[in-house]
Amino acid sequence: MGKFTGAFVVAGLAASALAGVAVAAPAKGDPVLGKKVFMRCVACHAVQPNAPMKMGPNLAGVVGRKAGAANFKYSAAMKKANVKWDEATLDKWLLKPSAVVPGTSMAFAGVPNAEERAAVIAYLKKPVP
Repeated sequence: MGKFTGAFVVAGLAASALAGVAVAAPAKGDPVLGKKVFMRCVACHAVQPNAPMKMGPNLAGVVGRKAGAANFKYSAAMKKANVKWDEATLDKWLLKPSAVVPGTSMAFAGVPNAEERAAVIAYLKKPVP
């Protein structure tokens, strides 16, 4: 095997290994950390069932729910959105809401840290006291 052929084989193996990392399962979040990160959201959202509405909808049971399904006055964009709040969609939403639902009225810059987003999602799935 020549130098260049060997280099291409090594490069190909490295690329394959990196590709495997890219499609790995999403990180499991820490709901305790998620509760701390969610403190940024409590001015507008509650997670306790039957808690009164705030500026944003109650997020109790949001994981697995269709967007715009809670009893809340949503923006026209959210009402028309064909989105289900699964982990992948919530991750994208928490990163940049306007990228998931252009025209949303939610004024939120996003959570750039992937670990914090995973933690918030874990907390939304099962809020800890």
